[in-house]
Amino acid sequence: MATKKVSSADFTKALAIGRPPTITRLFPHSKALIVSGKVVDRAMIVKGKAIAMAANGRNQFVIRGVLRAAQRANAAVIIEIAKSEGGAKAYCAVNFWNIALFVDAICNELGITIPVAVHADHYGIKNEKDLTTAKSEIPTLFEAGMTSVAVDASHLPDDANLLANIALHPYIPHWAGLETEVGEIKGAEGLSTVAEALFLIQGLNAHDIFPDWIALNNGTTHGIEEKDSGIQVSLTADIHQALERYKISGAQHGTSGNSSERLLQIAKNTHTTKANVATALQMISWGVQVNDYGNAILDAEGKFSKVQGAGVSAELWTEMEAYAQSKSWKKGDYKNLNLPFENKLLAQPKEIRDRMAKAVEDFAYGMMMEVFNSQDTAPLAVEAILQAGSYDLGPKVSRIENPAEWTESKMRERAKHLDSGKGQAGNFDD
Repeated sequence: MATKKVSSADFTKALAIGRPPTITRLFPHSKALIVSGKVVDRAMIVKGKAIAMAANGRNQFVIRGVLRAAQRANAAVIIEIAKSEGGAKAYCAVNFWNIALFVDAICNELGITIPVAVHADHYGIKNEKDLTTAKSEIPTLFEAGMTSVAVDASHLPDDANLLANIALHPYIPHWAGLETEVGEIKGAEGLSTVAEALFLIQGLNAHDIFPDWIALNNGTTHGIEEKDSGIQVSLTADIHQALERYKISGAQHGTSGNSSERLLQIAKNTHTTKANVATALQMISWGVQVNDYGNAILDAEGKFSKVQGAGVSAELWTEMEAYAQSKSWKKGDYKNLNLPFENKLLAQPKEIRDRMAKAVEDFAYGMMMEVFNSQDTAPLAVEAILQAGSYDLGPKVSRIENPAEWTESKMRERAKHLDSGKGQAGNFDD
């Protein structure tokens, strides 16, 4: 049960000083405590062995349900959308440029008083064209209300990954939460190594860039999985231990496909403070049955097991399945139903809309309380703001590395000696 609550006086103070300037400009009269991702990370660190849920808000029901769950759990939380979900080629109606609007509106409607960060996840950089686009596009994300971003150039060779992170840093506000990534997320292929992670973080440190989180390929995957592929807890712990002096937290991607027990081990044995939950929340909002791994359960005919009286109406689900079949979509492609069916989902009777959000709420609340240990972190986040006297908590570490040892030519030479493999080719965006 939640114990310590944020006092109304402290909440009022935090609201006055804790919202970044972009948020106060966008929502000048708001009572929603939208904060930098740094604030959420610090709260988890102070509690210890705690992970913030980073919920991919593919639809408004997911956003609503997770915010309610966080309020019940008294937990700081992150609402996010990835580039594939909500970028320029989005498959969701919720996108990079409107997600903060939804978060703010729902927080005010429901009287949400816990701190919420809004995160642009997996801002992917796969080539020079992506890098050029990012320099003009990333500022627009923050103008639209993002308070945190993940620069994901993990698809590139290690030296190009590092250089892309350095090149994009001037376009990210200094107060914003920052995530970086090493090793593409693709299961057992191309696992991240200690050497790769050190190379990336040391190179960034030498250039006065201090990420809040690092995401790894630690054996997990994105999307719908037919099997428990498995996060490698020991690998994660080894990498986090090697990075301890750089005070960087872990970001766990692809939680769907991993049991509660394995996620508990990540919380207990690593420095992870952020865990993305995407596909499971989407499926739950639709009324598809999921197991403890967050994977959708299939019926005897190999179709998704739709729970009677849960999620979308039976009639709408039949229409959604027929649409997917007409496109010859596989199970992992059902995420593409989000955009064409957004308005039909919103046009359902209130009773159905409410049960969609409530199912997400109950699932998310259980994870926050029983797996992520993030309950009662809201007061810790508020305390971090009040102690700093600002929305900007600053970095957790100062420069350790010598910039002279991390010039572009030396980075490229170092990278030649890294033992790393990218694994199989493929599309592993989410």
